[in-house]
Amino acid sequence: MGLLIGKTALITGGSSGIGLSMAKVFAAEGAQIVISGRRAQLVDDAVREIGASALGLTGNVADPGHHTEVADEIARRFGGLDIYMANAGVNTIRHSAEVSEAEYDAQFSVNARGTFFGVQKIVPVMRDGGAIVLTGSIASEKVLDGHAVYAGTKAAICAFARSWAIELRERRIRVNMLSPGPTDTAILDKLGVPPEQRGSFAEAMAAAIPLGRLGQPDELARAALFLASDAGSFVNGINLRVDGGMVLL
Repeated sequence: MGLLIGKTALITGGSSGIGLSMAKVFAAEGAQIVISGRRAQLVDDAVREIGASALGLTGNVADPGHHTEVADEIARRFGGLDIYMANAGVNTIRHSAEVSEAEYDAQFSVNARGTFFGVQKIVPVMRDGGAIVLTGSIASEKVLDGHAVYAGTKAAICAFARSWAIELRERRIRVNMLSPGPTDTAILDKLGVPPEQRGSFAEAMAAAIPLGRLGQPDELARAALFLASDAGSFVNGINLRVDGGMVLL
């Protein structure tokens, strides 16, 4: 306990799923938590779960103006930021031949554009020696059915991480990427898996993972904690896969 005492952490997409688990774990380790999300009600509910000291902000990460407003608010309230988790993302599973222009643009706008301009706008208010963690995906390395566009967005994020690790070296800001494998969150519902098929879907996914099961949000959050805290103080520019070994098969 206490790995993040005295730290301020911002988590985009922090109102549900892996992002919310990260927020809870970081708060338990002593961090002042700021989350952002698109839907005000979800953000408000998440803040209540995280704790009274958490701050929730609403906006669209694809809009650079939103990131400017968030950076200004953090500077005003807390004087600066120590940890930035660029976690917000969307995915539409579709064979390449069936992808619409709108679906392509939506994924690149949120995943790649949102990550790029989020970091661009927040770095000026980050404290030297801080940590940036970008949520990627094993799809950037492993071919998954219907994930071509999503994989492209996450490959871009991986390239961003390597460039930023060099660009920010004079300020000792570490930049790493966290790549989850299949994780048991509500996003499975958003991918169109009917409730009655969740069991069979999970079994099929588990069969493709050497550890034989889906990941749990808390396991991803603990990996993010390692990258964001002094426990990972000499780790910079890596892609940490948290996938139960799935990328190996």
